[in-house]
Amino acid sequence: MTTSIISIQSQVVHGHVGNSAAVLPMQAQGLNVAAVPTTLLSNHPGFETMRGRVLEPELVGDLLRGVEERGLIETSRYIVSGYLGSRANGEVVAAFVKRARQLNPDITYICDPVMGDANLGVFVSDQVVECICDELVPLADLLTPNQFEVGLIAGSQLSRWRELETAVLKIQEQRGARFVVTGCTLSDTPDGSLENIVFEDKSCTRLTSPRLPMVPVGTGDLYTGLLTANLARDLTLVEAARRAAAIVLDILGRTMAEGEHEMQLASVIETLGPACKEPSE
Repeated sequence: MTTSIISIQSQVVHGHVGNSAAVLPMQAQGLNVAAVPTTLLSNHPGFETMRGRVLEPELVGDLLRGVEERGLIETSRYIVSGYLGSRANGEVVAAFVKRARQLNPDITYICDPVMGDANLGVFVSDQVVECICDELVPLADLLTPNQFEVGLIAGSQLSRWRELETAVLKIQEQRGARFVVTGCTLSDTPDGSLENIVFEDKSCTRLTSPRLPMVPVGTGDLYTGLLTANLARDLTLVEAARRAAAIVLDILGRTMAEGEHEMQLASVIETLGPACKEPSE
């Protein structure tokens, strides 16, 4: 059995964030996923209580060593990382990516630099921010930050298109990674819309989607999972980004129709499948 994607993210019992948001959409498109947790939590921190814990770096490292021992690096096309939980876990991920590239030079590392958003601000420690910016961003082939996270990487908050473009191009000059900047609401973004902006090969494509009156937790994790799955099906980056946004919009629309606040991810089965039919846009 070929493992297409190694996904290193948080895992929750209730709700859909991290691997609990990303893995099902990948599998629904016929891909095999090795899901490695960085946390085991009852739910995301948006609830009044939360049980479980961030996993120790020794355990995360041990699980990744098992991934390596099973030969999954050689059979995978992508490594995805998301919420880390601690700086030490980030260092473990960085070491794993370096080892993976020695074993499989063709593997692509997709880094979702989960650090915060415009609504909540920074929700990880300063040490995690430093680890992501200093160790993981330089390793990434593709980065999927939101607008707020690009500001953290660049060192300044960005509200205008030229500010965002300049910041991303500067990072690309230093690092060489492609970008999909998600959930952008810039000063010239049309009212009632948000943008996912693709930067590759010194060009950019601004993809506009309707902005729904809800902000469920985990949409960025879901988006990166869908984007990765689309790339694994050999779509171009722009096509993969456009289709991922359409599927997220479909799932959020179903969630709103059911009167729920947590993403109703089971509906992804109706939207996706082995045939990978196109969602309604």
